[in-house]
Amino acid sequence: MRVIDLSLPVDNHLAGVNIATAKRLEVDGWNATTLSLYSHCGTHMDAPCHFLPGGATLDQQDLSVCVGSALVVNVAPAAPKQLIQIADLGDLEQAIKPGARLLFRTDWYKRFGTDEYRNSLPRISTELARWLVEHQVAMIGVEPPSVADVNSIDEVTEVHEILFQGNVLIVEGLANLDQIQSTVVDFIALPMKITGGDGSPVRAIAIERSSDD
Repeated sequence: MRVIDLSLPVDNHLAGVNIATAKRLEVDGWNATTLSLYSHCGTHMDAPCHFLPGGATLDQQDLSVCVGSALVVNVAPAAPKQLIQIADLGDLEQAIKPGARLLFRTDWYKRFGTDEYRNSLPRISTELARWLVEHQVAMIGVEPPSVADVNSIDEVTEVHEILFQGNVLIVEGLANLDQIQSTVVDFIALPMKITGGDGSPVRAIAIERSSDD
């Protein structure tokens, strides 16, 4: 069994994060920190209420969707502002069944820390978003910080609404998908149980198993 960490590091270099010393071992007897986290910072999960009025909150999320087999869709290397289309599913299109989880590899995480990472991200087209809903995909994970252009309120709203209204769970800000060698992996991304939460950082991992497992 091989475990691949798909999560960005959480530190004070990450937008929306502030980590401050609360207790010091040499003064207080133990170390502790105070964490201030934007709910959609780094590698994170969106809840439907992020964009849908009256949408489900994070503490209502069915955790079985967050754990299970996932297909890796290789779109790497994605071009800046590329619209990911149905055709980009390639040969995997026929393998996608109701309840599927899809991880879109774009290698975009390599641009993390640059302006391009947020402002020129490749994104899910509305046509693909509708296709995912029609085929009852349960979850998608992407490497950019959003599934849509964060600088276009119309686009980012439309794509999120299509996916959320179709019960597609969204995980954003993944990393290291290029380290996955298999097309099928076990995927785990669990959010904090935030009452009324619209999103939460997650620790996302992929598990590759040998043919003997």
